[in-house]
Amino acid sequence: MTNLGIKYITFITLFLLVLGACKPTDEKDGKGQTKPNIILFLVDDMGWQDTSVPFWDKETNYNRIYHTPGMERLASEGMRFTQAYATSVCSPTRVSLMTGMNAARHRVTNWTLKRNVSVDGKSELMDYPDWNINGLQACNSIEHSVHAKLLPQILKENGYYTIHCGKAHFGAMDTPAENPINCGFDVNIAGHAAGGLASYLGELNFGNKSKGEHTKPWGVPGLEHYHGDSIFLTEALTIEAKKAIDNALVNKQPFYLYMAHYAIHIPLNADKRFYQKYIEMGLPESEAKYASMIEAMDKSLFDLMEYVEEKQLSDNTIILFMSDNGGFSLRPRAGELHTHNKPLNSGKGSAYEGGIRVPMLVKWPGVTKENSSSEEFLIIEDFFSSILEMAGIEKYKTTQVVDGVSFVPILKGESNTGNERALYWHFPNNWGPTGPGIGATSAIRKGDWKLIYYYSDQSFELYNLKKDIGEENNLADEGSEKVRELAINLGKYLRSVKAQRPSYKSTGELIPWPDDLIN
Repeated sequence: MTNLGIKYITFITLFLLVLGACKPTDEKDGKGQTKPNIILFLVDDMGWQDTSVPFWDKETNYNRIYHTPGMERLASEGMRFTQAYATSVCSPTRVSLMTGMNAARHRVTNWTLKRNVSVDGKSELMDYPDWNINGLQACNSIEHSVHAKLLPQILKENGYYTIHCGKAHFGAMDTPAENPINCGFDVNIAGHAAGGLASYLGELNFGNKSKGEHTKPWGVPGLEHYHGDSIFLTEALTIEAKKAIDNALVNKQPFYLYMAHYAIHIPLNADKRFYQKYIEMGLPESEAKYASMIEAMDKSLFDLMEYVEEKQLSDNTIILFMSDNGGFSLRPRAGELHTHNKPLNSGKGSAYEGGIRVPMLVKWPGVTKENSSSEEFLIIEDFFSSILEMAGIEKYKTTQVVDGVSFVPILKGESNTGNERALYWHFPNNWGPTGPGIGATSAIRKGDWKLIYYYSDQSFELYNLKKDIGEENNLADEGSEKVRELAINLGKYLRSVKAQRPSYKSTGELIPWPDDLIN
């Protein structure tokens, strides 16, 4: 064959490849359906009880305090999960979501902020491991970080217009992942390295010192045109999210909106639209502020559902609702500490259910049964595989091992055996605050049983969650065989993912794995 012929064939081949890559992203598949739009609505620090939607088998006093009509609507139109889990603090959850990895494997086991600076508190007994303090990265050139193929990258490569709105907290300051654009998002609205903020109030420039500037680390970036306004941050983010959806529609692309609110993380700022009615209900000032922030978050959900309906997208838009960890139960909350998630024990930062069990809702038109619920449990890393399956993306490669398991069969009503699977939590760190279940721990749930291992004194706690949802009756002494079984399972898993563990400050020796104590 002549050189001219070879060049012609090569040209035709490249042309066809380009043509295939550029075909319209709204092309219909074999079932006559276009790719679904996907909204993942992630709330920060929202407890299992911070809603008028009950996630237990009965309504509680907390459910009667809060007003969340958006969540009520989503629950009535979709599926409610009563045993959904995250990690006990924020960054590990967000990294698991983005990578599909369990925290023990990705090693971003505490919250991140400054490059190469650990936020671990001090201990007289232990030194904490050299964890991935710089968070996740889409590149492999950043020290102390986990390199992975990220969820929005895969969605973007498969035709999705990817929108990040709100809190990022993926990577430390001065690393690429500080900016969600470097994590596969087409649009970044107000996301950066910090997981908290100085103020929700527009008149205070969302925590920035001066109008039009970004004050690191606690000022919210990118919303300068709202500075000096009376608007609440949650409302500003919702407005900007709608604009981003409009851009996706102009581009005729399916969209993935990661609506990651800063709310309801402290500080407690009153949203004036809702605050007064909670004061009139007799709530203490701090709790009225907290309730107003919950209702503001919920209005954002309701408004987005209305917006999707207005754009005639409801039938082809999946909405997932989740929280990144259990509810905050420390000061400045009013009342007895560690009780704001009752009947669950403790709150954010804890290995108890109050720190890790969270509200979850999913609406998938034509798939999920309306006003349905599931007692099957799942964990945050499951969202990675699930969202990709919902998007119809089957052929993708990752640099990381994916631990998550798709919960799509549950949404379709096909699965009833998921609760035989073991779930794992690993926190070899010091969050800072103290309280029930807060500290360096590893935990496993399998079936109705949950085992917690404390590194500080190498002790165990064993609970039957079906009989004791509040984790009040430690059965470790009388349930020695169950402790042995779960400790072996937990230790084997932690070794298999090369998990880290604390060491004794006095000797430098690593503290034993849970099963080392019983073999």
